[in-house]
Amino acid sequence: MQMRAFGRTGMQLSVLGFGCGAVGGIMVRGDHADQERTVARAIAAGINYFDTAVQYGDGESETNLGRVLQNLKPADVVVGTKVRLPPSDTGRIADAVTKSIEGSLARLRLERVDILHLHNSITEDGGGPALSVRQVLDEVVPAFERLRQQGKIRFLGLTAVGDTAALHQVIDGGAFDSAQVVYNMLNPSAAVTLPKHYPAQDYGRLFDRTWAAGTGVVGIRVLAGGALSGSAERHPIASPAPEPIGSAMSYDADIDRARRLLPLVEEGVATSLTEAATRFAISHPAMGSILVGMATPQQFEDALAAVQKGPLPQAALERLAELREGFSGEPR
Repeated sequence: MQMRAFGRTGMQLSVLGFGCGAVGGIMVRGDHADQERTVARAIAAGINYFDTAVQYGDGESETNLGRVLQNLKPADVVVGTKVRLPPSDTGRIADAVTKSIEGSLARLRLERVDILHLHNSITEDGGGPALSVRQVLDEVVPAFERLRQQGKIRFLGLTAVGDTAALHQVIDGGAFDSAQVVYNMLNPSAAVTLPKHYPAQDYGRLFDRTWAAGTGVVGIRVLAGGALSGSAERHPIASPAPEPIGSAMSYDADIDRARRLLPLVEEGVATSLTEAATRFAISHPAMGSILVGMATPQQFEDALAAVQKGPLPQAALERLAELREGFSGEPR
């Protein structure tokens, strides 16, 4: 398993991380034996980053990951979790963050997590489920720093969703060691300039900002919530089709555009769209570790096999860019 330096943290993370989210669902709704078997297989394959959150199954993902890690007792794994503040807690951010991490640590059976990511979206002025830039920099960051001083977390992270300008401001502030960034074949704008009138959120080459700030990058939505399989079919334990993040306004539109990338398979670039999408996500040097949602042990094996083939070659990336040009001008 290839290891990559993770920003300024000094950590080396496996280029494939283990996503414990609700979209794939194995660590939320999966069989306990499958959970332990798949985590053990991942560790044996060299995967050292495990990513969970309170919101994944209302604590079920953390509980299941904690149980499995307690049983396996692996050395040197890196665990990240998240805190999402509801609107009712925005007047007491520090207390809410502390309460959330204490619950997470209890479920994970850990004294400390390596990365705590803010899970709220970030906008200039906040409101609703979003936090404002000032709330993040003036209240969330000091609360996270206190947890670091108390030995409950090692590094500060955020999920880079929300308004692009707000995300740029927060990353440029330099307080966050980790950023979870939307990056996939339908929306590569964290890395490159989008064509005019392209139907996706423009993240404005966010990787340039993370690189300058020394912020490690965790790639999220690399399969666009499953749409980059090119199929609407979902495994029984997977979540229903999720709301798209950063790409089309509907999951069906994402599937339609994904199918228009099938020439990559037909021309022999990859054996499947999911393989192409996985290898695309690790093709950028700013990427530290990617997360792929899994419902079954076999889906983990597929992700592992794709990563072991390595990044897409430059010719394939150029062909993909040609195919994406056809999306320009379409409604999002």
